[in-house]
Amino acid sequence: MNTSHISSVKACVFDAYGTLLDFNSAVMSCADEIDDDSARLSDVWRQKQLQYTCLRNLIGEHPDFWQLTGEALDFSLAAVEIDNPELRERLMALYRELDAFPEVSKTLRRLKGGKMLTTILSNRAPEMLNAAVRANNLHNLLNEVLSVEDAGVFKPDPRVYQLAVDQLDVAPEHICFMSSNGWDTAGAAAFGLKAVWINRYDQPEEHQLRRPYVVIDTLTSLPAMLAVYAS
Repeated sequence: MNTSHISSVKACVFDAYGTLLDFNSAVMSCADEIDDDSARLSDVWRQKQLQYTCLRNLIGEHPDFWQLTGEALDFSLAAVEIDNPELRERLMALYRELDAFPEVSKTLRRLKGGKMLTTILSNRAPEMLNAAVRANNLHNLLNEVLSVEDAGVFKPDPRVYQLAVDQLDVAPEHICFMSSNGWDTAGAAAFGLKAVWINRYDQPEEHQLRRPYVVIDTLTSLPAMLAVYAS
């Protein structure tokens, strides 16, 4: 794995959902009730969220992500033929406080100990991000929590990645951006950030990136990869 393109990093910027937070944890918390449709419901919910952000970007609209999350869940429940308003409300509440992946706290702590700036940059609405950060006790491990609401457009629009540059006052070539989404990694790389794809689910590449990037399966190896060796 060639990591030469991620030298001289001063800041680590993370996508939140799928990268730091397990978007499957809401549905899995209700798996006993949903039964065999759990995996499909979670997958369709996730895919519809992403599709709706792309659609809104294309038509020039920008509802916040909480609204899109509800719309995507309504479609997903209908797709698996579940009509249960109480379950819907429970899933939305659980989604507001998704579980962090097991290695997240330790990784952020090591990065902070190594004097690295750590920031979230997410399509989600500020209240969603803040609730999830508080629920997982990550607030003291992050310098910033940035939402696309400040840009008025969803990723992968370049204006979103510019938020991190402006807020951190760090040049793009000194920012390492991590995402579990290949398209997000591609957007960050095209903007000029040092991109790392967190391929948690061993997915095949959807496209050939024309810029250098690194693939890792979790965040565990990130501090050593960035030569951050704080305990």
